[in-house]
Amino acid sequence: MPASRTLHRHAALLSRMAESLGLDLSEALMQGVLAGEDWRNAVLRCTSCEDPEACLAWLAGFDSAAPLPTAPEMCRNAGLFDTLRRETVAGDGR
Repeated sequence: MPASRTLHRHAALLSRMAESLGLDLSEALMQGVLAGEDWRNAVLRCTSCEDPEACLAWLAGFDSAAPLPTAPEMCRNAGLFDTLRRETVAGDGR
């Protein structure tokens, strides 16, 4: 199991990536769109990334004025983010 510091770092990266896509993971958890186990697994997937610095560089270019349409291909949680976006939009009645 990754060390606590690594888990915290990747949990923060996961949240920042979600934010760049217009997703709120805390809200998704509260609404039951994202299960706690799914969030934990997403953090663990993130810790297995071979290049978290590339993620940081990608996020550095994020302009919070407009959410991005998709996560970068390198993101190990891109599929989860796509699913959350679909489920969140469907839940909003859009």
